[in-house]
Amino acid sequence: MGESFQRGALTEATYYILLALCEPRHGYGIMQYITEVSNNRVNLGAGTLYGALNTLVEKQWIKSVSTESKSRKKEYIITENGIKVLKEEMRRLEELIQTGKNILKGE
Repeated sequence: MGESFQRGALTEATYYILLALCEPRHGYGIMQYITEVSNNRVNLGAGTLYGALNTLVEKQWIKSVSTESKSRKKEYIITENGIKVLKEEMRRLEELIQTGKNILKGE
């Protein structure tokens, strides 16, 4: 089996976090971005977000980036590995949608 089957599906929160980190963002910026791009459907709490960020750093799907200012805000960005995971998930979702369309087209 391919890696995507071993890895399993991403949670919706993880999917949106990876998308948000296609450019550097800090925690609050990630939460705002996700709320905006999901049309207020997905709202992550700080606890959920920071737990997920720690897990994604451990998996090396994202990394923390240095900021020039002395701000306490830590910024993150997606890694090459994270981009691969995100693209795999997008292919998986597209396959699910296409399968559903194929089955329902006669209805």
